[in-house]
Amino acid sequence: MASKPISSSAPGARTTPPSSHHKRRARSGSFSKVFRFLGKLGPGVVTGASDDDPSGIATYSQVGAQFGFAMLWTMIFSYPLMVGIQEISAWIGRVTGMGIAGNIRRHYSVWVLYPVVTLLLAANIFNLGADIGAMGSALRLLIGGPAHLYAVGFGVITVAAIVLIPYPPYAQMLKWATLVLFVYVANAFVVRIHWETLTATLIPSLSSSYMTSLMAVFGTTISPYLFFWQASQEVEEQKAAPKERPLNVAPEQEIAQLEPMRTDTYIGMAFSNLIAFLSSLIWAPCCMPIT
Repeated sequence: MASKPISSSAPGARTTPPSSHHKRRARSGSFSKVFRFLGKLGPGVVTGASDDDPSGIATYSQVGAQFGFAMLWTMIFSYPLMVGIQEISAWIGRVTGMGIAGNIRRHYSVWVLYPVVTLLLAANIFNLGADIGAMGSALRLLIGGPAHLYAVGFGVITVAAIVLIPYPPYAQMLKWATLVLFVYVANAFVVRIHWETLTATLIPSLSSSYMTSLMAVFGTTISPYLFFWQASQEVEEQKAAPKERPLNVAPEQEIAQLEPMRTDTYIGMAFSNLIAFLSSLIWAPCCMPIT
């Protein structure tokens, strides 16, 4: 009589280890999940990264060099404030289908609209001038040459990109460009830092110079142009999605739109404050005595 074949599930049966092909599939599946998650991030991350612009990094670096670890607590303290105001701004865009300026125009008189927009325009011009000038100076450090000419070139390239590139690919470019900020994460592990002295992070000072720098940090971290930026970008994202509509018209889409927006905002503001924390941290050793 022929014996029956032993099934693979029988006791003592030899199991076949997973092949390298299956391992590669598992790894590729994990990577694809990560990329899908990152692909869902957008206005929150871009807005948070824009907060770490050249003028902002200069402010954080200066207070780190001047006060050491004593100003780092502001990055932790300001996080819930940033999340709250940016989420409100995103709600305005998602619910009404209009940016903040459009809503001011709809609900208030021109005596409110024009002063607000004028102040925002002036603040943006000065902020852009500082950022583009810093970019020109940084390029001069790398290759030499006239910083003013480089600044003009950066300005022309930026305007041309905004006008000529459609929103979906331009938004993707902005999102992936945020990865460059991870150089500050790398710097934190390169610079010699006395980590045991980080307890000073929670000990503020009351000197006049400290309070002046404190106002500068909060003014840089929680900037009005970020409110307008995220609200407007949420509107653009909504328009680019085929089935999404403003929530005051389609309230049934509330969960589908607001849950990803909230996650995006929380992650974006955390990323922003992490980079601000590290950009100040890596300059803190300048205050430390040389040993």
